[in-house]
Order: sequence, then structure tokens, then C-alpha cells
Amino acid sequence: MNKEISALDNSDQPLLAAIDLGSNSFHIVVAKLVQGELQPIDLLSDKVQLAAGLDCNRMLTEEAQQRGLACLERFAQRVRDIPSHRIRIVGTNALREAANTSEFIAKAEKLMGCPIEVISGIEEARLIYLGVSHTLASDSERRLVIDIGGGSTEFIVGERFEPLELESLEMGCVSFTKRYFNDGLITEKKFQLAVFGALRELLSIKRRYRRQGWADCVGSSGTIKAVRHACISLGFCEDRVTASALKKLKEKILSYNHVDDIDIEGLKAQRKAVLPAGIAILSAAFDSLGIKQIRFSAGALREGLLYDMIGRLRHEDVRERSISALIKRYHVDQDHMNRVEQTALIALTQVRDSWHLDNNEYHNMLSWAARCFETGLTIAHSQYHKHSAYLLLNSDLPGFTKREQSQLASMMQGHRRKFPLTLFDALPAREGKHYGRLTVLLRLAIVLHRSRSKERLPAFRLSAKKGQIQLTFPDNWLSHHPLTRTDLEQEAGYLADAGFELKIK
Repeated sequence: MNKEISALDNSDQPLLAAIDLGSNSFHIVVAKLVQGELQPIDLLSDKVQLAAGLDCNRMLTEEAQQRGLACLERFAQRVRDIPSHRIRIVGTNALREAANTSEFIAKAEKLMGCPIEVISGIEEARLIYLGVSHTLASDSERRLVIDIGGGSTEFIVGERFEPLELESLEMGCVSFTKRYFNDGLITEKKFQLAVFGALRELLSIKRRYRRQGWADCVGSSGTIKAVRHACISLGFCEDRVTASALKKLKEKILSYNHVDDIDIEGLKAQRKAVLPAGIAILSAAFDSLGIKQIRFSAGALREGLLYDMIGRLRHEDVRERSISALIKRYHVDQDHMNRVEQTALIALTQVRDSWHLDNNEYHNMLSWAARCFETGLTIAHSQYHKHSAYLLLNSDLPGFTKREQSQLASMMQGHRRKFPLTLFDALPAREGKHYGRLTVLLRLAIVLHRSRSKERLPAFRLSAKKGQIQLTFPDNWLSHHPLTRTDLEQEAGYLADAGFELKIK
């Protein structure tokens, strides 16, 4: 157990918080870390229905934004005394879809005082599985996990803590309600159209998932929880929702003319509005994938976020595996990669204080960038830095958020030739400055290893103050390495155009 974990365990209030900005509901879980294990101590949720606030131009309406911000204002008070590095906040489908997400995120980050990440559907699926699998840690059989959210539905096949298949489909209880039940009326025709819509989405995974097979089916989050509650309340099942119980629930729902008429004990009013769409999606999943019954797990995305956070603190970071898989897939020269990485990190240790790069995440990102900068060579040598950037930006990389992939892609594109200031200007101001400086360190490491020689570099000294950089070598070393001197002089010109002054001694 590392110092960070030990410090958490030994403190009076070793708290962590995870916040899920879902398309239907916003959730927060605050947990205590006791002997390395999570103990939830507070749960809050609010049906913000962000997805319902997406207009025809995919813009989040001002009203929807205000609902979200009002909820986050309450959440902010709850996490006020928790250090920001122990809080993770992620947005899902609605924020993936909205054209003005950055506008909402900027307001929300100002309110929360910590970063908010919009995660991909595949990353959402991975985190959901992590939350479910820790909740069901005693199970060893292969399982199918289904999580019906407001804007998307995640399907995962896995064993223990390892997902084998991950998918996120564009269907959710809020988006399908808008599409098929927008007036609140419930008819057989509307319901069948919703089922057919879900079946079309499921065609892309049906054969692959059935081929994988599973021994158990588990559902998570609000829709499946509500379906299970309704079936038990109506006497259709005792615990697990069977295909027969789901069919009876569908018939019961179709007996009502309007969502406001739904009368099932314990079912909240806001859940009634999206229940027919949720039942249609689950019915289609049962039919397409041949599901006989499904049980409910209390663990989901927010619990997965907490366990992922603990993994990072313990240096069991899934992002390491993602990078290792990427460099293997694109046949990166690992000996050269290791030399560049080592030199870049040596450079970082010398300027981390003067350039305010002491956060451990900067160390991680520079390390990963140094390992990945040649991935684009698999596509073509010409403009390979742009190919590397494209791969980093568009690959499914479990553990990485969209923002982190964008940061890495900026470093990839900026590692050679003209320094792309516009890429770093597009990042938030503080991020742009720091990732620009990390890219300078990466560029220098790559230049110093251009010959791809196994010969060890001499002990060099690097100092930096704002835009001024001085790189010093032992006496006469550069005179015996004229190619390196020429490359560094050329690099000084590139950096000068970007506002950095590089002096070489």
C-alpha cells in the first residue's frame, strides 16, 4: 500500500467522492476508505434529465443547464471539505452528444472547484462493470451486465473484474421517451416502435455477445432497479426479473393510457415518465440476447469511479495497460521508446518545480506520450506525428477520459517540426501552458535520441524559467556529436517561434 493510500487510511476522514452526471440523473457517492476497502457513507441523487434538455440542434437548453447547475450547487456543499484529487466527476451520453458541452462544463467546474471529464461510451461501460464486479466480488462465473441510462445503454460481458466485451448503444430511457412517448401517451403501437428501435441498435452486438455466452445476467442503475421494484410490488417475481415477469409488467403498463396514470406502489413520479421506454429497451435486450432472467446490482458507474480512483492511488492504473496494448498493436520500437521516456522524465525532474509540473499526473502523461509518439509510423512515415495524434485521440483507451486523450494527442502532434501553438491554446489556459511545457521536454528527449544509438547520453543539466530554457552538456560533448548540435539548433528555432528561448551549452 503506497503513502497516499496509507495517509487516507490513517486520517480522521479518509473520504473520496464520485459524481456521475448522467443523462437522466446526477448521482454522488461519498465513501470512506477503511483498511483499503470502500465504505459508502452518503448517497445523493437528483433527476436532472439533462438529455431531455437537448434541443433539435443538439444544444443543451438554458433551462436544462440551470437544473444541472442547481443540483451541482448542492453536491458542491457536500464535497467542500474533500481534497479535489479525491473527487472524480464524469459526464456521460447527454454531455457526449451536446454541441455546447464545453459551456456547461466551464460553469460546472467553476462551481465544483475540480475538473469534470466527459467519458466515452466504452469507458462508461468499463467503469460500470468495475462497480458491478466489486459489488458481486464473490461471483466467479461469466456475467452479462446491462445498464440502461438516460441516453445510452451499456452491455458488458466479463469474468470477475475483467471485461471481455464492452459496448455502449445509443438508446436510453430519456432519449427513447422523447422519441416514442413524447406526449406521455402509452399505446401498443408506440411501445412496439420503441422495442423495434432498440432491436435495431442491438443488431450490432447480438451475434458477438451470444457467441461469448454468460452464466448470469446482472442489471444496474435506475431503470432496472425500477423494473425490479415494480415486478416485486405487483407480485410478478420475488427477486430476479424473469422473462415472464417482464412480459406481465409490459402488459400492466399498456393497460394505462398515460404515464401519469401509472399506479404502482413505491414508484416515483419522475420514474413513471421514462418507465415505458425503459421496459421497451429491456424487453428488446431479453429478446435479442436470449436473456431468461436478470438480477440487480447496487454497484454501477459511481462505484466504479471510486474503485478506479483507488486503483490509481495504488498504482494499479488501467491506463498503463491501455498504453501497453496500444504500443504493442502498432509495433513501437520499445528499446528506443524506453530511452526517450527515460530522458524525458530525467528532464522533468529538473524543471518540475520551476515549471510547476509537480503533479504526478504530468509525470504519467509525459511517460505515456514518450511511449506512444511513434505509433503513427505504422500508417506512414510522412506526417507520422499527425497519425500518432489521430490514433491517440480516436482509439478506445480504457481508463482515459476524452480530455486526457486530447491532451496526449496534442503532445503527439506537437512532438516534431513546427510547434502547434493553436492546439495548446484550444486547451483550458492552465492546461495549455503545462502541456505545452511537457511537449517541449518530449521534443528535447526525441532530438537527443534521433540517432537511435544505444550509447548512453551524458549527464545533462536542464533549467527553465518561464519561457527561457538552458540545456548544458559536459565539456566538448557537443563538439563530438555534430548531428545532435545541429538538431538542437534547429529545435531552438522551432521553439523560438512558440515563445521559448532555448540556449545550448
